[in-house]
Amino acid sequence: MAYTLKGLYEFFVEMGIENDPRGRGPAERALDEAGEAFEELDDDEREYFDEESLRNPYSDTRILNGDPDTEVERVLIGIDIGVGELVLSDRLRERGERIDAVVAHHPEGSALARLYDVMDLQTDLLHDVGVPIAVAEKLMKKRMGEVERGVLPANHFQAVDAARLLDVPFMCVHTASDNQVATHLQSRMDEAGPQKVEDVIDVLEEEPEYRLARKQDTGLKVTVGSEDARAGKVFVDMTGGTSGSKEVYEHLADRDIGTVVGMHMKEEYREKAEENHVNVVIAAHDMSDALGMNLLLDAANDEDDLDVVECSGFRRFERT
Repeated sequence: MAYTLKGLYEFFVEMGIENDPRGRGPAERALDEAGEAFEELDDDEREYFDEESLRNPYSDTRILNGDPDTEVERVLIGIDIGVGELVLSDRLRERGERIDAVVAHHPEGSALARLYDVMDLQTDLLHDVGVPIAVAEKLMKKRMGEVERGVLPANHFQAVDAARLLDVPFMCVHTASDNQVATHLQSRMDEAGPQKVEDVIDVLEEEPEYRLARKQDTGLKVTVGSEDARAGKVFVDMTGGTSGSKEVYEHLADRDIGTVVGMHMKEEYREKAEENHVNVVIAAHDMSDALGMNLLLDAANDEDDLDVVECSGFRRFERT
């Protein structure tokens, strides 16, 4: 039996919880806290409450348009889905291609407006590597405020409105996907125990997504340190909405984190890492996102076959 749009979405959310790098506990506590907050509201306030937060702890992963009972056997998947990709999906359908739904990695609509909410996940990750919880929380609260203010002017519903007008079922899967890549790569690093930064790169390039990125000249880059530098402890920083606090690098260095592996890094962050002698390896952003989505799709296909059409920077690699 094929997935429904709701069934596929719920499967992705459950996989996000199952592979949350903090473990299941914090995600499940977030659901409990949402339930308690909802119960305390009066009827007028409940109108504005995001009831999906009672079932899904990741505010940047949502069904954005479409009948939840739509059968889904073939999906168009892209890293970024805008109006152009939604029109493309409609054009493909006009040409006789079956496209049951469109799945974006990066959030749109209300999932973009609430992106800052998932960033508290990083507070726990920093604490897990030894940063005092009071310090981690203070740094992240400040950064979450910056991100909340930063997304305020966005045209959040431009793509969602296009999906509505074209009658295209549409969802985005962000932190639920990023959790897959963070947990997968951290496990690989912990198992491999790379001694030098070049060994970190070797571990990463065992993944087909990063080998493709290298062929496309968008591959792995050492932006702080050098390949022959000692790696020390490796911290994979690839989930939790978007970049955390730039002030965190001094605290990571104090906890013997020698190398950070991330998807992207602004210059001011890179300078902070350099000041604190933390090596930085930047993995290709789109292919890191593709890795997370591919891990989700592999799990989904264990349950039921799902056909994928690639677009917008996404490439499908199956793992047995």
